[in-house]
Amino acid sequence: MDIFEKLQTNLGPLGKHSDLSEGYFMFPKLEGEIAPRMKFKGKEVLTWSLNNYLGLANHPEVRKADAEAAEKWGAAYPMGARMMSGNTDLHEKLERELAEFVGKEKAYLLNFGYQGIMSVIDSLVDRKDVIVYDSECHACIIDALRMHMGKRFVFPHNDMENFEKQLVRAEKLTNETGGGILVITEGVFGMTGNMGDLKGIVKLKEKFQFRLLVDDAHGFGTMGATGAGAGEEQGVQDQIDLYFSTFAKSMAGIGAFIAGNEKAVHYLKYNMRSQIFAKSLPMVFVEGGLKRLELLRSNPEHKANLWKVVNALQNGLKEKGFSIGTTTTPVTPVVLNGTVGEAATLSKDLRENYNIFCSVVIYPVVPKGMIILRLIPTAVHTLEDVAETISAFEAIKDKLSSGYYKTTELATSFGE
Repeated sequence: MDIFEKLQTNLGPLGKHSDLSEGYFMFPKLEGEIAPRMKFKGKEVLTWSLNNYLGLANHPEVRKADAEAAEKWGAAYPMGARMMSGNTDLHEKLERELAEFVGKEKAYLLNFGYQGIMSVIDSLVDRKDVIVYDSECHACIIDALRMHMGKRFVFPHNDMENFEKQLVRAEKLTNETGGGILVITEGVFGMTGNMGDLKGIVKLKEKFQFRLLVDDAHGFGTMGATGAGAGEEQGVQDQIDLYFSTFAKSMAGIGAFIAGNEKAVHYLKYNMRSQIFAKSLPMVFVEGGLKRLELLRSNPEHKANLWKVVNALQNGLKEKGFSIGTTTTPVTPVVLNGTVGEAATLSKDLRENYNIFCSVVIYPVVPKGMIILRLIPTAVHTLEDVAETISAFEAIKDKLSSGYYKTTELATSFGE
């Protein structure tokens, strides 16, 4: 069979809906400056789908720093990979400041979060090593695990009893292979808003020998007294061996970093193929990163504003009888029951009639029969935005419960 012919006969669980959803439910286009209110299909909508946690995307100092860096350096400088010809004092300065901020000896800049965490994992382990990971880890981690040539064991999300059982299995295997154990979890899980049980994990270092890698993309800047992340929030930052985060969330930019002890980061610096063979992070993102980190450290009011909105939104939803799971972070999942077709109709109703734009999560990301409306509060949302959203959600919840969305032509078109 021709491989392209095979692709056309099975577009995948999301692709099979592309004729109905592309441009509206999938690959929608939000227009205008990044803000709580943007344009969708020519109409202003209140949006809860941007990971601009601290509101830095359009902060005047950030915009000024980005513009000045672009004027000074252009978009290309420096040319070449860091190892060959693309290193600068400013790259190293940003690394030093990031390491200091998250309480680690050393940090290394990465071009992208998804690519970066995959390359970190790929560089750390070989076929003798065993990976033990949380079942709800992000797709970027799962993709890295698929590349791993050794064994991997999964434990149910935050299940410390099962985690210990997987460590026993891993220890037995590595005693035979002569390898080591790498444990991977997240600081904040981006779909549910749960924090990884970092305290529970590091406690088991008393019984087992392993290294801990934490992807804290959603925790960096939002959690902990200073914003240094979920490890700081749980009082175990010093026991995280490798701390990873992207700039795509609280930093509202492009790039990522890995931080840990000097020897481990030095090793990664010389062995991460995605960085060795890729162009250096352009200066506009490096200088922009320095400005964003400065604001994150020196202006705690951004995080304070974020949490004011988070608390109002989450408490308000719970008071109205909505399930938001067990989130303890800004990520706010509103959990409903319904089909894919109902989810599509509900989402369209929210956008067209209530001017609310949020991410709608359906199967296969969540089990069949479940709908999650994922809200991402930011420091630049207002309490009026919260009240407007809760009112709209009450209306669509009543419609969903009454079966109204089942009978629409759109719901029938999805065939589920």
